[in-house]
Amino acid sequence: INCFGPSATAAQLEGSKDYSKAFMHKYQIPTADYSSFENIEEAKRYIEGKTYPLVIKADGLAAGKGVVIAENLESTIKTIDDFMDKETYGQAGKKIIIEEFLVGQELSFIVMVNGKEFLPLATSQDHKTIGEGDIGLNTGGMGAFSPVPFVNKILNEKILNKVIIPTVNGLHNEGIHYRGFLYAGLMIDENLEPKVLEYNCRFGDPETQPIMMRLNSDLIDLINMSFKGGIDKFPIKWNPDTALGVVMSSKGYPEQYETGHEISGLSEFNNAKNLKVFHSGTALDNDKILTNGGRVLCVTALGADIKTSKALAYSAVSKINWEGCYCRKDIGFRVIK
Repeated sequence: INCFGPSATAAQLEGSKDYSKAFMHKYQIPTADYSSFENIEEAKRYIEGKTYPLVIKADGLAAGKGVVIAENLESTIKTIDDFMDKETYGQAGKKIIIEEFLVGQELSFIVMVNGKEFLPLATSQDHKTIGEGDIGLNTGGMGAFSPVPFVNKILNEKILNKVIIPTVNGLHNEGIHYRGFLYAGLMIDENLEPKVLEYNCRFGDPETQPIMMRLNSDLIDLINMSFKGGIDKFPIKWNPDTALGVVMSSKGYPEQYETGHEISGLSEFNNAKNLKVFHSGTALDNDKILTNGGRVLCVTALGADIKTSKALAYSAVSKINWEGCYCRKDIGFRVIK
């Protein structure tokens, strides 16, 4: 049986922040300066006299929430205690990464990989924090759009040459045959230089939704080609329009939240043109659709430009409701003039 997805060994790029940072250092892939710690006292000594903010990351998987931007010494100590002593994220936080805070715009750059062959997909930008203006706790992602207008030919080539090609070649050098989606979460600075924030060994959520809205080629054909060989030469086709997705979440997410609330308004969009409502945290109970998670829906629209797709998506969001539903109102704000 063909399985499109990386092996457990390859998936360490996402499963361990320490492994991925060491991998990037070994293959000279640009990323933030960092140190890793398994001893809580060593971690606290390290932060003395550091410049803030600092970024604290759980080494293991934490559903996209194991990253904290600490603004001062007090909050950094609290975060270290939460991760390593109180075990907020269980075993995922027993080892932590402390790294420099990078400034710029985030970019999700996803490629399909088969060994040393790769095919770039459309660019996208996620909105990771719960609060508007990119403030508050980290989440799994509160919305995304595609394509990203500031990615020009020069930046695209930099990303390929400095990040994607060294990553693919590095995996090959490690004796790993990687087959699957490879997601590089990047920070792009004011000089359009990329640095890697993280790897994901999968199609990102919520980036997948707007990317798939724009994909005119058949995804199954792409996956099949990754087994036959020649994925790098696949003539992939995209809708030139912009897609934007808004995540609707349960009140309290990404911390404690209730489930089991009935969702109203979904039937209006069963045959909607240029709009899809993707389900993630829902359940069907006696013909009623109920909330069943933190991130519940991703309402995604396709329009001639980002303002059009945003207006269409938020118009649909306004017609969907349940007790305690929440969404950010500013998806796309960093590129909308």
